[in-house]
Amino acid sequence: MKLPKIGTFLFLCGLAMPLFAQEYEWQPANEETAQLDPAEFHAGRVYRPGPDGGNMHVDIAAQQPVTIEMVRTEDWDAAMQHPEAPLNVEFRCVREHVKKTTFECHLPPNTPMTLLVRDERNLDRAVFAGIGSILAGKNGVRHLASPNGLHIQYYRWACIANCNPPVFQWFRQVKEKYELTPVLKVYGGYAPSGDGEQVSIKIKSPAPMAVALLPPQEANQLYANPSSFESVFAGAACKQRGIQSLTFQCTLNAADGPQALVVAPEPGGKVPHKKAEVEFYAYKCVENCPAGVPK
Repeated sequence: MKLPKIGTFLFLCGLAMPLFAQEYEWQPANEETAQLDPAEFHAGRVYRPGPDGGNMHVDIAAQQPVTIEMVRTEDWDAAMQHPEAPLNVEFRCVREHVKKTTFECHLPPNTPMTLLVRDERNLDRAVFAGIGSILAGKNGVRHLASPNGLHIQYYRWACIANCNPPVFQWFRQVKEKYELTPVLKVYGGYAPSGDGEQVSIKIKSPAPMAVALLPPQEANQLYANPSSFESVFAGAACKQRGIQSLTFQCTLNAADGPQALVVAPEPGGKVPHKKAEVEFYAYKCVENCPAGVPK
């Protein structure tokens, strides 16, 4: 199905969706604890941001001051494979002298990043010795100094309200190309299913046209008595006059009841022997539809 032009589509979405806007916040995820020796690094979670980058958020508490930083995972893995070499990595979002904090960092696009926490005791030691101490710790070798207790609480960016918003879709009610005549066209059989239902009407014609949505009884009156054209059209809430190429929208409520689409050349104008095109769509909810939402 061909939708109305994109500007129209976005306009309609803008009307409908703020009532169901999703709400997000940082929610606690997993947590971890560690014991750090002097100058030791602790490698935490690996973050894998997408093409637009990403944000991370953690709470960190330590018994002794620590430095918190982010490093490219590729660089960190290389450093771990060669702990004897000087550490040659670029740190991001460095926070020093921390004992308790909420740590946040904006991560670069498409770049896996590792969270590092480093014990600040004996910082006069070579940096690569800190990496060596991690490897030593994995083999069961610990320093005699009191360990620095570390706790990391991770968070995830999660939806907390309206997490399953309604999904809307255009449904075609009418699509026709017909030979113009002075006689009006009436398309019936449509009724709004709820309040605030959006409809879109598209007209393309070689002659100026009058278009309106009318109750069936008024459309029948107009068909039987064309002289009532001006008075009937004057009372229509959804109408356009003198149009040749236009897509326009109207809002209907359930109380409006059944509607008929009426299309006719403007009275008194010349009607060429050419074809006009008419399209009529309704915008209805198809998934997660709360009460009162058109579907």
